[in-house]
Amino acid sequence: MDGTAARCERARVEFAINAAFVPTTELVPLAQAADRCGFGALAVADHVVDLRDPATPYPYTADGSRRWTPGTDWPDPWVLAGALGAVTERLRFFTGIYVLPMRDPFLVAKAVGTAAVLSGGRVVLGVGVGWCREEFELVGAEFTTRGRRTDEALDLLQRLWQPGWTPLDPDRHPEAEVLMEPSPGRVPVWVGGMSEVAMRRAVRHDGWIGDVHPTPDALAHVATLRRLRAEAQDRGEAGDGPFDVVLALDDAWLPEHFVRAAEGGITQLMTMPWVVHHGFGPVTPEQRIASVERFAEEVVAPVRERLGHA
Repeated sequence: MDGTAARCERARVEFAINAAFVPTTELVPLAQAADRCGFGALAVADHVVDLRDPATPYPYTADGSRRWTPGTDWPDPWVLAGALGAVTERLRFFTGIYVLPMRDPFLVAKAVGTAAVLSGGRVVLGVGVGWCREEFELVGAEFTTRGRRTDEALDLLQRLWQPGWTPLDPDRHPEAEVLMEPSPGRVPVWVGGMSEVAMRRAVRHDGWIGDVHPTPDALAHVATLRRLRAEAQDRGEAGDGPFDVVLALDDAWLPEHFVRAAEGGITQLMTMPWVVHHGFGPVTPEQRIASVERFAEEVVAPVRERLGHA
């Protein structure tokens, strides 16, 4: 077996539809099309509200402006995952990302656990610490402690999702044990964020969610994550199972571009096929579905074939 064949045999990759900013009424047919056409997952975004003029700048654009327009839909991710899971067969659903420290972890455990059971285990919790102080203040959540509370919540969630009674911290909760049903068992957790702190949190779990990157930068992030995960494993802070790297590429259009990314260690490639074919202008529901079908034929299927996953 030559080196290229060996790399392809080791590479694993799925394509995920990024459903951010898509009107809620279009999401059921979009998910069904993605399921039918061989996509592996659908990513949903999260905000409780959109603020008119937040003082906190958006961290993922050079000028701090937001990527969406006022009036964009932000459906509840777990209501959505339950609904879409009922009309699809194998498509997975992940949040990219869910602002965990803005919520009560018991209520998060209940919502995510229910969606996981209803979908047959087809959900992944993608979390981040959030960026908008005003949104935290609106729902009565502390902004400055969000990193610590994210780590505490992730630990509690995995314990609440297991069958049987869950012991609680007696210093925080007078109840000694609680039982939460339905219990989905372990739910994979991916952590989003571009800081090294976020990457260090990610390698203690099951994956990392990035942003939109050129391929060289994306592969550099893979190298950083591999180093951090190896260090975490040496400390006994991470498992040795599969670890996902989830992001979008802004310089990939052809199958060979995505094969290179997969061979470099990227396992989940987010895409908006309608943007590839129509740009960032408005599209009709019919155009959106047609783009999903075309991208599946021209990119997803050839990539799977070249990587030996057809």
